[in-house]
Amino acid sequence: MSNQDCVFCNIPDERVLKKYKYFFVIEDAFPVTKMHTLIISNRHVSDYFDLSESEKAELPVILGELKSNLESRDKNISGYNIGINVGQDAGQTVMHFHQHFIPRRRGDTKNPRGGVRGVIAEKQKY
Repeated sequence: MSNQDCVFCNIPDERVLKKYKYFFVIEDAFPVTKMHTLIISNRHVSDYFDLSESEKAELPVILGELKSNLESRDKNISGYNIGINVGQDAGQTVMHFHQHFIPRRRGDTKNPRGGVRGVIAEKQKY
């Protein structure tokens, strides 16, 4: 199922890094770090909770392959942030399932403590 107005339903083939049965991978157009990638569902579904169990089961496989691929290309990667925004109140801007895979490197931010807790800035440091 495709949505003609959806940016992720209309990704040009040349942007696609790899295709899977249920997903495809692209580099993020507005990367947080170098090699920030997105895993995007082939089906036009709003978010993670709309994915089928078969689709959900493929995500760990893709994450493992991405990790291996990125680390083979950049030995300075020392961590990852993996995130899914669900709903506008959680920061989702494209209402088509996508998962962020953000490689991190020592020193890329002054103090990474708290990681994804930084989505609410005053809660990041504890």
